[in-house]
Amino acid sequence: MDETRPPPRSRSIYLLPNLFTTAGLFAGFYAIIAASNGDFVNASIAVFVAGVMDGLDGRVARLTGTSSEFGVQYDSLADLVSFGMAPALVMYHWSLSSLKFDGDVMGRVGWLAAFLYAACAALRLARFNTQVGTVDKRWFVGLASPAAAGLMMSFVWAFADGNLGWSGEELRYVALAVAIVAGLLMVSRIRFWSFKGGGEKGPRSERVPFVVLALVPIIIAIMVVDLPRTLFVVGVLYALSGPAMWLWQRWRQPASKVQ
Repeated sequence: MDETRPPPRSRSIYLLPNLFTTAGLFAGFYAIIAASNGDFVNASIAVFVAGVMDGLDGRVARLTGTSSEFGVQYDSLADLVSFGMAPALVMYHWSLSSLKFDGDVMGRVGWLAAFLYAACAALRLARFNTQVGTVDKRWFVGLASPAAAGLMMSFVWAFADGNLGWSGEELRYVALAVAIVAGLLMVSRIRFWSFKGGGEKGPRSERVPFVVLALVPIIIAIMVVDLPRTLFVVGVLYALSGPAMWLWQRWRQPASKVQ
């Protein structure tokens, strides 16, 4: 027996974290099916369920010591379906498809906007995979795909339940702007806070400011009152936080040079 030969690679995979990833993938797939059947509220909820599953699979893998390269790649592919294809198709079926009533050209613009969002989500995930471990964990470079999907689906959910009185057809130009802006923010170089602590290494790395914890019960209470509209407001504020911080820094740089 040759003792210099490396041991054979294990062909097994870890079940528990990949079950959460599969659940998120199923939720994204269900969102596409529900949207094609005109059930836009449940389609939007399914994407948020996929977001919860996406947050759990990585944490479960780290807590149980079952992280693997297979899990990383599988999670990325599932995210492309749940946060790329699903939001694009839900938005298209709910609103962007109505642009065809404004002419053939605008009809093409509608599905091109949906494709732009899906393509930007794929590019965002590919860039994240190549930069993981080399960037400051406190920040996302570009809007994270789950956050972009949350912005898209909270917009759909906030109006698709009928409580505000506007339909997807009436909001088709607003939906067009939301899809394009969400897609471009994902591939931008603008930084967004990741809520992953203060950048220290070791046990302190996951700590966040106390004010964040103090705001949690307030946000939960508001969500209980009106969940879809609250999620939409939170999504808009978070999407605006990156450009606002970028503009603030650009404004302060010339001021500091003058001083």
